[in-house]
Amino acid sequence: MQDTPNILDTSLAGLDKAGWLSRVADIAEEAGHFVPLGKKHVAAFIDEGNTLLVSFETLQGIRALSDEARPLGWDMAREMGWSSLSVISDGDTWFRDRNVYGYFDQLIDDGFLEEFDNVIFYGAGPCGYAAAAFSVASPGATVLAIQPQATLDPRVSEWDERFTHMRRTSFTDRYGYAPDMLDAAQHAFILYDPQVELDAMHTALFTRPNVTKFRTRFLGSSIQSELLELNLLKPILARVGKGTLDPVSFARLMRARRDHPPYLRAVLATIDRQDRPWLATLLCRNVLARLDSAPRFSRRLKQLQREAADGNIRIPPEQA
Repeated sequence: MQDTPNILDTSLAGLDKAGWLSRVADIAEEAGHFVPLGKKHVAAFIDEGNTLLVSFETLQGIRALSDEARPLGWDMAREMGWSSLSVISDGDTWFRDRNVYGYFDQLIDDGFLEEFDNVIFYGAGPCGYAAAAFSVASPGATVLAIQPQATLDPRVSEWDERFTHMRRTSFTDRYGYAPDMLDAAQHAFILYDPQVELDAMHTALFTRPNVTKFRTRFLGSSIQSELLELNLLKPILARVGKGTLDPVSFARLMRARRDHPPYLRAVLATIDRQDRPWLATLLCRNVLARLDSAPRFSRRLKQLQREAADGNIRIPPEQA
């Protein structure tokens, strides 16, 4: 096998879809294996360490979220010394494809997943659904799923009208109802923003003794992207791999949000919707005292001060 870390440093940016897939196939075949799974899916395995990260990703997401257009699993394999199995779809398919089922059936029959000391399944959104659903192929695995759907079977989730185009797709056959597929997992961690109502409703369906839910308020409907911007996704996955992720360690990691402008703006917007000028003033002062540049908070504080001077609102006095 080639020197895997050097292989995984390869930039895939700037390639068209066909060129990207061809290059991924070449790299995976050098360092593990590459398997086309019908028209919409491929699997790329990189053999590196005794921990295996099974990541579900979309081709479009990879190219949008990575400057080098590399699968997330490859970056983890390089940095953590893990092996990577990237199952990649062309578009959001929820991986509902008999070719994908057959691939995992073959992995089970071959005892492939049993060769690793530690197996982690990861995905976000439709890929989070897949991470939970296919984790049943590796009893004792750990799952990290961000904003996963439990199912798109309209008999269960007819209240979710975001994905009505998927309602004719079967979610009741193989690897179907994601919460049930977690029964064999050692543990699963679900990340969601409770203010995104439909995500919270799906998360409620994952209530199981071996599932821990982490609320990520004010990160909205793109939690994976926010975690990448905060440089938190890899530390979270690293703790999953070490078996040290718990509510306390997660909360400590998430304190990085305090310096993240999109998060702070979302907090301010919520406070303003609640018409709480006193609290908005405290937030603006805190942010401006800590961050070098926060123009929105500066403007909002000046506006609050003007309204207070006119006698329309009350705000906290300036500290001496």
